[in-house]
Amino acid sequence: MIKLTIELATDAAEADRKALSYGIIAFNRTVVPDLERIDEAVDFHIFARDERGGVRGGLRASCYWNTLHIELLWLDDAFRGSGFGTALMQLAEDHARASGCALAHVETTSWQALSFYEKLGYTLMGTLEGRPIGHSSHYLTKRLNPENS
Repeated sequence: MIKLTIELATDAAEADRKALSYGIIAFNRTVVPDLERIDEAVDFHIFARDERGGVRGGLRASCYWNTLHIELLWLDDAFRGSGFGTALMQLAEDHARASGCALAHVETTSWQALSFYEKLGYTLMGTLEGRPIGHSSHYLTKRLNPENS
């Protein structure tokens, strides 16, 4: 019998991180053989820059399986409410559609942008109360091609 040890790592080696990723992908393929390979995930950023090239906002996301994952969206206070957030999201969704994504999802917290995402057509799937303490995390989704649903 193989002996295992359990280890917590806050700065795991790249090879170890890949071993986990490839392990779950191999398992998933036993159930759904046509899932994308890990190297088919497309991470991307969209930046809102000022006239000097400084980053005043942006978006970090990935396209994986058939889903756009919005990881974060941020705008400098001076540019909130000016349409730049919507423009960032539209560009991300357009890129995702071109990459074959049919769905999108995002997480936001109670003090962030729930109503913003709802105005963009995202639907609340669920809320985790007490995350972080005294607040809530909201999980939203959107069909990127509703006419093909």
